Amino acid sequence: MGVIDFSKALQMAREKNLDLIQVTDKVEPPVCKITEYGKFLYQQQKKEKTIKQKSSEIKGIRLTFGISDHDMEVRAKVAEKFLKEGDRIRIEMRLRGREKALQGFAREKVKKFVEVLEKLIPINIERDLKKETWGLVMIISHNTQKHVGKT
Repeated sequence: MGVIDFSKALQMAREKNLDLIQVTDKVEPPVCKITEYGKFLYQQQKKEKTIKQKSSEIKGIRLTFGISDHDMEVRAKVAEKFLKEGDRIRIEMRLRGREKALQGFAREKVKKFVEVLEKLIPINIERDLKKETWGLVMIISHNTQKHVGKT
């Protein structure tokens, strides 16, 4: 539409029962848009979400067969940091030699790690614990959905 006086632009928006929204103030005169404010916010959130999803990586956390409880807590805090940054986590437990015969024990260790991590941050399991030729693998991400109770 070109450069329009503020009062005229505001009047045009009111005639159409829409909102006048300032898109950017980095240029002179500022760029504005006539649209519904709710729709505009939705589009902005959608853009931010796609940008955030594209930038996520898969970070690896490697557990060992004989990991202690303290080491598990330390790795859980590192995993929490990765999840808060928007990255996904690949939990690996490599099994060597006779450890392969005790996969039930190894699965319990990974489940215990996930429980420790869930106490720190809400998680979403993207891929369940799966057996590979060299050990066990699981992929998790941060659960960003917030629970809203009835009011």
